[in-house]
Amino acid sequence: MIDPHTPVLVGVGQAVDPWAGGAVANAPSPIGMAVRGGTAALDDTGVAGMAAAIDRVVVIRTMADSLSSGGGPFGRCANPPGTVAARLGISGAAHVYSVTGGDQPQALVAEAAALVHGGAARAVLIASGEATAAAKLAIRAGIALDWADSADGDFEDRGTGAMLLTPYEIANGLGMPVTTYPVFEHALRARRGFDRAAWRARMAAVLAPMSDVAAGNPYSQFPAARSADFLATESADNYAVADPYLKWHVAQDAVNQGAAVVVTTVGEATARGIDPAKFVFLHGHAELADAPVMQRPDLSRSRVFEGAVALALAASGRTAAEMAQLDLYSCFPCAVELGAEALGIDPVVRATTVTGGLPFFGGPGNSYSLHAIATMVERLRDEPGAYGLVLANGGFLSKAAVGVYSASPPEDWQPVSSADAQRDLHATDLPAPLSGDGEGVVESYTMTMTKGQASVAAVIARTPAGRMLARVKPEDLGELQARDPVGALVALRSHEGRNIVAAIGAAATGRRG
Repeated sequence: MIDPHTPVLVGVGQAVDPWAGGAVANAPSPIGMAVRGGTAALDDTGVAGMAAAIDRVVVIRTMADSLSSGGGPFGRCANPPGTVAARLGISGAAHVYSVTGGDQPQALVAEAAALVHGGAARAVLIASGEATAAAKLAIRAGIALDWADSADGDFEDRGTGAMLLTPYEIANGLGMPVTTYPVFEHALRARRGFDRAAWRARMAAVLAPMSDVAAGNPYSQFPAARSADFLATESADNYAVADPYLKWHVAQDAVNQGAAVVVTTVGEATARGIDPAKFVFLHGHAELADAPVMQRPDLSRSRVFEGAVALALAASGRTAAEMAQLDLYSCFPCAVELGAEALGIDPVVRATTVTGGLPFFGGPGNSYSLHAIATMVERLRDEPGAYGLVLANGGFLSKAAVGVYSASPPEDWQPVSSADAQRDLHATDLPAPLSGDGEGVVESYTMTMTKGQASVAAVIARTPAGRMLARVKPEDLGELQARDPVGALVALRSHEGRNIVAAIGAAATGRRG
């Protein structure tokens, strides 16, 4: 007998739109994609009138609202959760607009599970929608779209959250994801002992099987299999965006995608006549946040991935080896590698995605992992005794949320607290990074590419006094592009509030690439 208070996912839905600039009336919008996902999720429960049971509607923050209060060139919906609820025919529900972060889909499922388990909610709909592809196309074509339609009413707006990069980090060369993730990628590459060419081949070997999954997924935005040879080779269709990344190594945000899940209790689902074959349970979960990039003790590892995976597995009473299905966040190859390390698997050998991943399925802003959870539910319904794990990532490996799922019910579900693990994690933070003059050894670096040439770069160096981030002078970019600087001696100077690499010396490790 399953405890009727046990939380359960009973409905999932996804939508994708290939709009290519036809009739404006057919152009997708973020709200429209969330409504399509929500409609599919409610229908997936298999019972009429499920909307009447929903007393909490949560919408994942769009990227436009994460980056700008203006919401983009086509206006913004002033009340996303209220508008989604109204279009779905849901009345009288609490409305929540999430904080920024790719960890949010999994974190919000765990939150919903705790709320319904404790009786604070009856049934929760979590929805998301992005239409960045439509926005980019409309801007290029001069098409005017109107995304400002909004329902009235109050809602809980959790805002964009804390800054994920410090003023020091921004001033000295970190910034957008494609500028920041290379410092993790190169640190990991150096720890593993790869040169740059060999690591590019490794990244391609990790990513190619993911594209195969995307090619067979009807909700993929880019459903084409791409070979390891294609992915490892710079070309007009796979151009360099940042060392070591080519275009198809990174999350593709030009998508029109929506998703939703419905979370309730076994008791409510049974009372409404939902078929138990629809049930998938959250067995364990964890959420952790890391320190700013420059205060993490080892840039080649992810403390939050390792800690959240371990805690979620422990809470579920299962091991990594028992996870038949995986979806590891894949915004950049190092995220897949570090998630795989946390599980003790090789991502070249073991499948790491159920969707196809952010480069190939698509990278719908903060909401990718809601698609992963929806797909995981569908897969586990077909494998009733199997377990699956979803690892969601926010920011710059800044926030991790992990969930363990199965169609088999847990014996005694309880929410999981990550507070002790969070406290222990911060006990190993490094001191604040340095400014000033000195010498150090390059620990990692970032180099953005424009038309095949380095356009901006920065290094992270270890000095006798601590860690320092410094920009590379324009005249030295060619040298950085020509050889692997990890392990090189550098002279560092501070000038007008910024750290500068004054000179790049010999590579202490002898690495070249």
